[in-house]
Amino acid sequence: MSRVLVMIVAALIALIALTGPATAAQAAPAPEELVATEVSFTGGGGLTLRGTVLSTRGDQRGRPGLVLVHGAGTGTPRTKLMTEATEFARRGLTVLVYDKRSEGYSLFERSYSQLADDALGAVKALRAQPGVDPAKVGLWGLSEGGWVAPLAATRSPDVAFVVLVGANAHQPLRQQAWAVSAGLRKAGVTGPLPDRAVPTLYRAIADGGLFPEPWYDPLPTLGEVRQPVLAIWGTHDLLTPPAETPPLMARALASGGNGHVTMRMFAGADHAAHQSPDGGVTRLPELAPGYADLVGSWVEQAAEGRAPRTQDTVQGPRPSQDSPTVATPPPAWWESAPVQTAALVLFLVAFLAYPITALLRRIRGTSVPAGWAPRVLALSGLAVTLGGFCYLMYLLMTGGKLASPGPVVAGRPVLWLLLQALALTAAVATVGTARAWRRAPGRSERVRLGALVAGGAVLIPWAFYWGLLLP
Repeated sequence: MSRVLVMIVAALIALIALTGPATAAQAAPAPEELVATEVSFTGGGGLTLRGTVLSTRGDQRGRPGLVLVHGAGTGTPRTKLMTEATEFARRGLTVLVYDKRSEGYSLFERSYSQLADDALGAVKALRAQPGVDPAKVGLWGLSEGGWVAPLAATRSPDVAFVVLVGANAHQPLRQQAWAVSAGLRKAGVTGPLPDRAVPTLYRAIADGGLFPEPWYDPLPTLGEVRQPVLAIWGTHDLLTPPAETPPLMARALASGGNGHVTMRMFAGADHAAHQSPDGGVTRLPELAPGYADLVGSWVEQAAEGRAPRTQDTVQGPRPSQDSPTVATPPPAWWESAPVQTAALVLFLVAFLAYPITALLRRIRGTSVPAGWAPRVLALSGLAVTLGGFCYLMYLLMTGGKLASPGPVVAGRPVLWLLLQALALTAAVATVGTARAWRRAPGRSERVRLGALVAGGAVLIPWAFYWGLLLP
């Protein structure tokens, strides 16, 4: 039965993903002053990947090279990073940006190890390009690439340095749960929806196998990175916790003895260090002022063996992080995906059986009046379980992208308030149905009402657990 739930969730996620909002920023093609060369190389598992190498015109030998590693997304095209590739190339770097794999990578399947092998394949291809000094090629990783690039760097001395943008030092599940909650809070939502329901949902879907690499710990890998590291964040990052991450990353890198770490925070910038006029909600095509210059100058120093020594604190303004992350450990048995699935099945059976049997009895002319409570419980119980499931899945897929949760009243989305009202109604109706069960004439009616009471009795603690009965 849990496999059925997985299929339902997968279908909902796919539908939402197809109808979700498009990204605002569109990367421009390479400008005429740069040379663009198409390349192909072998990634993890023997997969052929394709990309573009950008460089300035002229015979400049011994240039540093930089491979750009995408953030999360299936088959993300190279054009998504063409703005970064262009700006870095204008500053004297030879840049390789490639199309991300779709084979072996999806919403439910991915391997950071395999993605690291893809990045190393790109490094090998860039080291062979004319004009590039093979000893001066490094990796740039955005977001998810911030987990991938350090892993690749620990595997090969061919990686001369590492640049990280919007990278995270937390486990992916913890980071993503925070990101969705941060998106809701940015929209004005407070209370049990971002505090309880979102982290609970992520733990459940991870337990059900719907979130790949949920508990990957990046800190041990960072502790093994010996190459110079430049880490960059925007003050308005809503996908990576910008206040928590730098200290964690600094300690991890220092634990391995890495003495060449530069960390920089850019004002008014979002997760990708692009300019954002509204606190990280909208991403403009332009990079944060000084970002590309920093990458160009730092890479030149690192490639020459002159990377700056580690400083005590992150340079730049203080970031904006309104709420801390919360731990997302694997769920206990009673909150696991199979138990949650069993609860949903119980609700469907209990709350659907009553109206169906009532309809059959009415057709046969044998209906037995049972009062208002059973009818209200069946309707409200069914509405709160199905409605709550669909609403949380919608937020799961859109909250991190800062999609609106709908109209918000007193810090609560109207739809969430409606679900809470339905949960409270179902709880009251459960008491009334229990009284009706005690007075029910005949065994058949008692069985029918008893199933309804059982569903309501389980629904009450379930609604508390998910935050539906919390203020």
